[in-house]
Amino acid sequence: MTDGLPPLRDVIARHGLAAQKALGQNFLLDLNLTGRIARAAGSLVDHEIVEVGPGPGGLTRALLMEGAKHVTVIERDKRCLPALEEISAAYPGRLTIIEGDALETDMGALVSGPARIVANLPYNIATPLLIGWLQNDRWPPWYSSLTLMFQKEVAERIVAVPGGKAYGRLAVAAQWRCRARMLFDIDRRAFTPPPSITSTVVELIPMAEPLAPADPRALEVVVAAAFGQRRKMLRSSLKSLGVDPAPLLETAGIDGTRRAEELTVQEFCAIARAFKCDT
Repeated sequence: MTDGLPPLRDVIARHGLAAQKALGQNFLLDLNLTGRIARAAGSLVDHEIVEVGPGPGGLTRALLMEGAKHVTVIERDKRCLPALEEISAAYPGRLTIIEGDALETDMGALVSGPARIVANLPYNIATPLLIGWLQNDRWPPWYSSLTLMFQKEVAERIVAVPGGKAYGRLAVAAQWRCRARMLFDIDRRAFTPPPSITSTVVELIPMAEPLAPADPRALEVVVAAAFGQRRKMLRSSLKSLGVDPAPLLETAGIDGTRRAEELTVQEFCAIARAFKCDT
């Protein structure tokens, strides 16, 4: 399947779009791979799609070719806008281009119906973006799924289970409200320029209700304190909360000699509930 547009390498050369490290750019030019990512997001014809950091538009083109109802892209790099305008002209009325910083954009306001977020995220803002989506005040959120590409190390942290070195704040934040799984890896050689690491596409599906009751901000504070000194026992690491951790742990039914990496998401939620009541 082709869209009649020029090859991405030609587009990059014509517009002088050398990837900028400061913007976390590594362009994925293989339309077979971008098509695979687009298809991994599930049904597109009945959803609006939000894409962050489209660059020259490789994934954008794949999403549109795969039948996305409408795609809204958010791009900070002005150099990429003419290339994206060419895609818009090839798909009249189906592509909206927003110039701006994704970290400062209210993405929920950009859609009017069922929506998915699909993106090859710029590496330098991938984690802050994900945390922002996970900490959405309204839940269930405005999006029905996240299909995102991360550095493999970050992907492993998102899906990590208790007891391992990768398990930490990101795993708790993601798994408290979503079902997360790694879909497939993408070799570094598929990118221009090739990054030093492998990338992984991750799927996150919001659950109707969080895994256990907790105030989002209380949970965030508790988890940050626990993993801030992850080698210490909870009775020591949670002192940074500014309250005596012993009553919190007793209320939550958790042994204070345990360490953060041993706790389940539900146990962190129990501490967060006790902390919120105590404060």
